[in-house]
Amino acid sequence: MPKANVLNMAGEKVGTITLKDALFGIEPNAVVMHMAVVNYLANQRQGTQSTLTRTEVAGGGRKPWRQKGTGHARQGSIRAPQWRHGGVALGPKPRDYSYTLNKKVKRLALKSALSDKAMNKDIIVLEELKVEGFKTKTVADCLNAIGATGKTLIVLSSVDKFAIKSAANLAGVKTAQINTINTYDIINADKLVIVKDAVKMLQEVYA
Repeated sequence: MPKANVLNMAGEKVGTITLKDALFGIEPNAVVMHMAVVNYLANQRQGTQSTLTRTEVAGGGRKPWRQKGTGHARQGSIRAPQWRHGGVALGPKPRDYSYTLNKKVKRLALKSALSDKAMNKDIIVLEELKVEGFKTKTVADCLNAIGATGKTLIVLSSVDKFAIKSAANLAGVKTAQINTINTYDIINADKLVIVKDAVKMLQEVYA
């Protein structure tokens, strides 16, 4: 089983923790992770794009000229798609892009993403993230001390409004809890910072 150092908020090693192979030591499945990412992005789409068809644009109530004898091509309405200010042919309409993935596929994708991070030494286990009040500087100093540079995902064991709000002001930093963590956020982050209690809860739920 792989082990990880446990760091405090000052970046000092205060212990080690064993990471279970069932969650952090499997062979990453790239195909399944791709499926999970595509599913996540599709589910984020609002699907509110809309264009006006020839029946919805204003005007065009009568035939612009008679059918024959003018030398022009025959036309039935000045709001047909080929006319300026005409309707859009085959344009997008509001639709729902979301779909569901098999539960086992989602779990395998999550395990693959976590194992990939562990394999590349991109997981940092934090003893605790204690923020008194809304202090962005506290979180920023902590991340700098533990070496979490670039895009970072902080996984908390429970909802901590002070930590969540303080981290929200930092560019590239996102927080999640055990019930909101997903494959896309893990893959998208350069570093995965997990609070020690959250590691235990993750292993209880998924391993």
